Amino acid sequence: SWLTGALAKISDGQDVAVDLQIGAALVEAAAGRASTRAADRLRAAARPLLAGDPAAFAESAPVVAALMDPLADRSEGTVHAERAVLVERERARFSTWYELFPRSAGTEPGRHGTFADVAARLPELGALGFDVVYLPPIHPIGRSGRKGPDNALTAGPDDPGSPWAIGGPEGGHTAIHPQLGGPEDFRALVAEARANGIEIALDLAYQCSPDHPWVAEHPQWFRHRPDGTVQYAENPPKRYEDIYPIDFDTEDRAGLWAALKGVVDHWIGEGVRIFRVDNPHTKPFAFWEWLLAETRAAHPDVLFLAEAFTRPRVLEQLAKLGFSQSYNYFAWRNEAWELREYFTELTRTEVAEYLRPNVWPNTPDILTEHLQRGGRGAFAARAVLAATLAASYGVYGPAFELCEHEPRHEGSEEYLHSEKYEIRSWDRDRADSLAPLLGRLNALRRGHPALQTNRTLRFHDVDGDDLLCYSKRTDDGDDVVLVVVNTDPHHVRAGVVHLDLDELGVADAASFEVHDRLGDARYRWEGPDNYVELDPAGMPAHVFTLTAERGA
Repeated sequence: SWLTGALAKISDGQDVAVDLQIGAALVEAAAGRASTRAADRLRAAARPLLAGDPAAFAESAPVVAALMDPLADRSEGTVHAERAVLVERERARFSTWYELFPRSAGTEPGRHGTFADVAARLPELGALGFDVVYLPPIHPIGRSGRKGPDNALTAGPDDPGSPWAIGGPEGGHTAIHPQLGGPEDFRALVAEARANGIEIALDLAYQCSPDHPWVAEHPQWFRHRPDGTVQYAENPPKRYEDIYPIDFDTEDRAGLWAALKGVVDHWIGEGVRIFRVDNPHTKPFAFWEWLLAETRAAHPDVLFLAEAFTRPRVLEQLAKLGFSQSYNYFAWRNEAWELREYFTELTRTEVAEYLRPNVWPNTPDILTEHLQRGGRGAFAARAVLAATLAASYGVYGPAFELCEHEPRHEGSEEYLHSEKYEIRSWDRDRADSLAPLLGRLNALRRGHPALQTNRTLRFHDVDGDDLLCYSKRTDDGDDVVLVVVNTDPHHVRAGVVHLDLDELGVADAASFEVHDRLGDARYRWEGPDNYVELDPAGMPAHVFTLTAERGA
């Protein structure tokens, strides 16, 4: 700067007469940009400079500099638009979800489960390492248009209907299905979850059964057909006569939005801090931007998971609007190259700046062909992939750990005997359950900070199209996890992995030990190229920790 140069010349005893004239011009220009009072203070402090006195100016220079600083010439400056930054609690980044239907949580076949039955399962789920238990809608279910088993158009007198057909004579979105329990039972469930290190997440499904109180009280919130009937939900050729979608184009937008926010406020008051939002892409962006901002203004700890199985740009826009986490396309990325390409997009492009993926190998709506045909090995591989590729993942159980794989019909992704339409009785103690594997994976996730972030995911080359190799590490490199998965559920696959040793913090010529934390085997590897062989009939993956010579 001019000041630094002038002071250096003064200190060296050089002639600075011209320099002081330049400085005086700078002071006068700054004074011209200042208020009268500020200009007077500046000229007073700079009097030695204006008088051409080098020694006196050197003494006054710090004061002059302080007065000049806020008066800098910004006529050529560029002003960038302000950007909002959303900062959320740790569970937005790292979470482990388990979805279950409360009505199927009972221990007696055919009996409707209760919140108390769910509470009885929480110690087990906590011990398995799940920290979020997500419940489908817990509200009264409508009678009109109720669906029977496997989405049959006619329901029998004892068929429970779909929990997503919300609302009946007992109430709507703030009411509880009477067979699950009452408000005190729900509060007891939330408290028991908290005691086991778990949060209860509720489904936020903004739709109504024909029997929902809103249909009669606020007919303007629903679209009416020319014959006067309310338009039921459709996804042609599918028809959902048991569900009325809400009309967000209503002229009573203020009343509707306030009521929908009231649902969130009610359950926050009951201790809920996580909501899984059903089909947010079918509601206006402006509504979500408003609801999320209004909710966080009063309750910054509330998290929202977007169940947006929709076009990529729409999914991404919802994330930009403020959803904490997003469902994604993981369920349909089965080949090794697909997984590498997709997770590179999620973690190494600008998408990572605004979207946090929460990956699910299955949901009550999604039983992929890969799981239908892949057997237990496919379920095990998908569990490893979900738990180690992403910092947040979830499973719909007990269907997942019991490897439920029968579709409603050929070509369908719907479960046969879907829990969406009937109460199921599960043998959770089956010897072939994957629950122990889920427990080991979740323990690794909790014990290894490297698995609690997506930022450091890196893929390594490997011979063989069906093998996928990747690693994660902490920023300081103290914790490194290396994973190799056989994505072919039917055949043994072998190949050589070509490791990026710098990513692992291993010296090029070092010999190092890898410890497989799933099977407890240990291998001595040397250099970047090492052989692996994985049999899906046993364990289709290695999850290695490195316990070797590290650093170059």
